[in-house]
Amino acid sequence: MSDLSSLEVAVSPAEKFREYLATQNQRLTPERRNIVEEVFSSHEHFDADQLVHRLSSRKDNKRVSRSSVYRCLDAMVKAGLLRKVARTNDRDVYEHDYGYPQHDHMICTKTGKMIEFENEEILAILERVASEHGFRITGHRLEVYGICAEAAKSPRRRPRKLDLI
Repeated sequence: MSDLSSLEVAVSPAEKFREYLATQNQRLTPERRNIVEEVFSSHEHFDADQLVHRLSSRKDNKRVSRSSVYRCLDAMVKAGLLRKVARTNDRDVYEHDYGYPQHDHMICTKTGKMIEFENEEILAILERVASEHGFRITGHRLEVYGICAEAAKSPRRRPRKLDLI
């Protein structure tokens, strides 16, 4: 779950996706609309299988095929609605890109937990380094890998001698 607040946007995610699809000579089908609505119903990191599960467990019978979910996620990344954050357990993890501020991530390599954060000092350093090199920043992505506090806690029981062999 995120502590970041959403930004006010001019058009809804579904409308932005409709506009993108029109540039690709495609349309926003009811199936695609259901996917967009489910994705933007909450701000959580998710993988495609989690989204398929969420869609299949809905009580309104608006089911969506697995292949449609994968194709739609790729299109939503290209449309600027989503971005791939990281790979955990050999799966791409997605998050909202549209309607949320620039932020970075700390990712636990043991649990897969992702912590979102904003830091003005990091932005200032990037601007200074870019200026030194005559570079204009249009965006950035920072993913810090390590062990979260929960995973770093020592086990509660002592290992048995046979476990140490």
